[in-house]
This record gives sequence, structure tokens and C-alpha cells, in this order.
Amino acid sequence: MEAGITQETWEPKTRLGRAVKEGRIKSVSEILRDGIPVMEPEIIDVLVPGLEEQILDVSFVQRMHKSGRRNKYRVIVVVGNRDGIVGVGHDSAQEIGVAIRKAAAAAKTNVIEVARGCGSWECKCGRPHSVPLEGKGKHGSVEVVLKPAPRGLGLAASEVPKAVLELAGVKDAWTFARGQTRTTLNFSFAVIDALKNIAKTVLTGKGERAHLGPLGREPGE
Repeated sequence: MEAGITQETWEPKTRLGRAVKEGRIKSVSEILRDGIPVMEPEIIDVLVPGLEEQILDVSFVQRMHKSGRRNKYRVIVVVGNRDGIVGVGHDSAQEIGVAIRKAAAAAKTNVIEVARGCGSWECKCGRPHSVPLEGKGKHGSVEVVLKPAPRGLGLAASEVPKAVLELAGVKDAWTFARGQTRTTLNFSFAVIDALKNIAKTVLTGKGERAHLGPLGREPGE
């Protein structure tokens, strides 16, 4: 949570927030799998302690207004717990510190649950170190393909998808991309879209689940 805000001092503004603070909802999975929109970043702070933040891009933008030229910093942030939860968000403000905090809050309200497993025919170790199957994602002009990789390969990816996958808890994967990948926002959201599509396939039972527990956790976890 932001400095000075704790679970005790946090005053929820939504029904979901009140349910979390009162302890009636104790897992972020209950929210994400039911498709309930998260409107307060504090909900994720409570349910996913230890969430890490990483800045993907900072840019200086200008726009004309009737009162004159206005300058702002636009920041793109990825958040994740390195254990199946990740989100990307962006926002802008006249001060860079404010922009970072707003982008991080937006990322928290956009978190998804990631399906992990061992989908590589070269490995089949049964551990959730990679993605369980191939997934494709698209945002704007950017298209991304994620493929399972054997344990120990690492992330064969450029800087943006590598940052997203690392905070998602994916340790090994092949990545392929095309389009305007220099557009960090589209690139990062395309990776998120691919991860969403993989999780959707797993949850609907349409994919290979031989080495996959519930959303990528080992059986018994």
C-alpha cells in the first residue's frame, strides 16, 4: 500500500473491498476466477503481500491545451509476486513520482492469474517452471507467441516480455514477437494477453494438462 496507508487505516469504497477487509475473501483467486473487476489497488496489497514493482518505460509527453502546452510523464509499470500473479498498468502525471504511483496502482487493478506448468516435450519434469502450452496474444500492432521451454533454458525473450514473465513466475519460455515491439505499452499488454489466453485454455480444459496442477501449482500446494 502507499506510505501511511495500512490495512487498518484503509477505508474500502467498494463492496469487494469491504469483503476483503472483513476477511470474507481471503484469496485473490476467488476474485480473478469469478471475473470480478478490482477497482481498488489496496485489495491486491492485502491479498498478495510482497508484490514487486518494475518500471518498464518512462516517457515525457506534451499536448496542447487552450491554456497552453502541458507536459507530463507517462510511466508503464509491471507488478508481480513471482508466483503466478502479474499485472501491467500505465498512467501519467506532471511529477514523475506521482506518475509511478498511479501506474503501479493501475497495474494492481489489472492483475491476472498465470497458468504455469511443464509443457515442453524436451523436459516433462512436472514442475511449474514454464507455460503449460503455446499461447498467442495481441495488443495494437504487436503479436506475441509464448511457447513452453525445457527447465534450465531461461527466458528467451527481449527486455519487456522478460520482465513481465519473470514477475509472473515463469522461469523458462520461448517468445516470438512481431509488429511495432518498440512500443512498450503494446508489447507488454500483448504478453499479458498471451498469458490470459493460456490460463483460459487451461481452465476450460481445452489444453494439455498432463503436468499441470490448478493454474500451474504443483499438486498438493
